[in-house]
Amino acid sequence: MADFEPSETLETGPTSARQSTPEAEHAIDGRLVRSLLHDQHADLAPLPLHLLDAGWDNVTYRLGDELAVRLPRRQQAELLLRHEQIWLPRLQPHLPLAVPVPLRRGRPACGFPWPWSVVPWIPGRTADLEPPKAKQARPWADFLRALHRPGPQDGPHNPLRGVPLAARAAKVETRLERLGRISPTVTPQLVEVWRRALAAPPCDHHRWLHGDLHPRNILVERGVLSGVIDWGDVTTGDVATDLASFWMLFDDPQARTDGLAHYGATAPQIARAQGWAVLFGTALLETGLTDHPRHAAIGQATLLRLASHGQEHQMTRRP
Repeated sequence: MADFEPSETLETGPTSARQSTPEAEHAIDGRLVRSLLHDQHADLAPLPLHLLDAGWDNVTYRLGDELAVRLPRRQQAELLLRHEQIWLPRLQPHLPLAVPVPLRRGRPACGFPWPWSVVPWIPGRTADLEPPKAKQARPWADFLRALHRPGPQDGPHNPLRGVPLAARAAKVETRLERLGRISPTVTPQLVEVWRRALAAPPCDHHRWLHGDLHPRNILVERGVLSGVIDWGDVTTGDVATDLASFWMLFDDPQARTDGLAHYGATAPQIARAQGWAVLFGTALLETGLTDHPRHAAIGQATLLRLASHGQEHQMTRRP
């Protein structure tokens, strides 16, 4: 499991400021996780335990064959984990793919200052390591339609997801400028995609969003979608935020076109979704070039698809 785009952490140097993966604010190792289990869920403590992944905000340990332990690695992630604990049980019954609804909750103890969760293990590899087959674009659209129901008035707020693109424009354009000096991926065609997204009519509704649907948060088994993880950024807002995932997941432009049409995306939604894909792609590329090669590969692939097929919105235009 992995997380993406926390608050900006800047690397300073003689060239320019660039995002990098934030440092952990509390040391987490197997001994600590085992102590927390003994303290609060003693029946699970004897199960085999090994480190699975450390993302932007959380550390995940595999626990036996059917479980995983998810712990924040910095204070900012505490609220994200609470979002998963509160909202995933309400969303899960409506969703056609597996999601890690917390099975047990943990409280601060053993010197660890934040809540934590025991979640089900979902089989599969992340989509950057095993991309879904092109024919999975329609099942992916079905998942997004099932998720994108009207959200409640008291839903979780996220200032970085589901918001108007204009609210993120300054950072995206600064990042485009920085990347344009070091990467051939930033082309005039890509900049035009971004400008068209900003000019699109704004969203006039608020629906549930995952908010962070990059390939490391999507699981695939033998080419078939198997689950969606890391729901800390769950919020309500513009569905275009999540529709950006079509450019991050599917290399085949026809698959993207078919999936967006199956979803029922409008031309403004598609234009805004391409803008969100620029936002995610540039952030992944920049952080990846700093210290995370897998992020760099995802970002570069996303931006190349956008630049090469930036007119796809015309192929799926709806009133």
